[in-house]
Amino acid sequence: MDHPPGGHGGQDQPAVTEGLPSCYRHPDRETGIRCTRCERPICPECMISASVGFQCPECVRQGSGTGHGASANRPRTLAGGTVAADPRLLTKILLGINVAVFVAVLAVDDRYRLVQDLDLIGYAFSPGFDRIVGVADGEWYRLVTAMFLHQEIWHIAFNMLGLWWLGGPLEAALGRVRFLALYLLSGLAGSALTYLLAAPNQPSLGASGAIFGLLGATVVLMRRLNYDMRPVLVLLALNLLFTFTWSNIAWEAHVGGLVAGVVIAIGMVHAPRERRALVQYGTCALVLVATVVIVVARTASLT
Repeated sequence: MDHPPGGHGGQDQPAVTEGLPSCYRHPDRETGIRCTRCERPICPECMISASVGFQCPECVRQGSGTGHGASANRPRTLAGGTVAADPRLLTKILLGINVAVFVAVLAVDDRYRLVQDLDLIGYAFSPGFDRIVGVADGEWYRLVTAMFLHQEIWHIAFNMLGLWWLGGPLEAALGRVRFLALYLLSGLAGSALTYLLAAPNQPSLGASGAIFGLLGATVVLMRRLNYDMRPVLVLLALNLLFTFTWSNIAWEAHVGGLVAGVVIAIGMVHAPRERRALVQYGTCALVLVATVVIVVARTASLT
């Protein structure tokens, strides 16, 4: 939760009946589940559990092959990414960066000075004190550094638990590059909305914008896989409740990250296969452009 520092080969698809599609191996069985790689409908007998969702027997056999042919037909994730041996590698790296910065803040004698150098602040001037330099003065890096900066143990604990629970499944479903884009753009969008709406002299820090982006993307992914939506919707509702009822929380970062995460995830998992790269890259580019426009407009209003 962001808050002010100090306070805080594929076979033909079976015909679709009036209801659900039929399993590609058992046409008499309707199913709402599809293989996360090839998207064939599969019944419970054909489901093989994967890191995210289920796969059909053909994709599992293809993925266990060896040699040049297997490499050329290497299975992809639901979003078209490469299937990695460690589906949590980037999640671990991001978690490590956050923890390393937190330890650095604790280790520096003048910890508040380090926080002031890295947190998100727009523009401020305190009479009798040195002028506080912020984003409006050209220090745009604060929009990024604030995403990895925490000051309280409970704050980083909540955010890192969220990163671990949500990051692994998303990284496995999207692939590393797409997952990293989701995380960074969500966090950046959260920072930008905070910069736009919060008081210019109100500091903000934390990974919550990025975490809310992962939460929004999880909702989109579970809907795409036809999973039971109730648990993740309850989790989302609770987090939004805390966002707007607890004090010292930058709700702007949460909302900005959530909206960006939902938009990016829709582009990632619903992109048509024949134009997948174009739609995915285009969606990320639109979110980035919107973020930059917000920052430029806010800067112009402050200077």
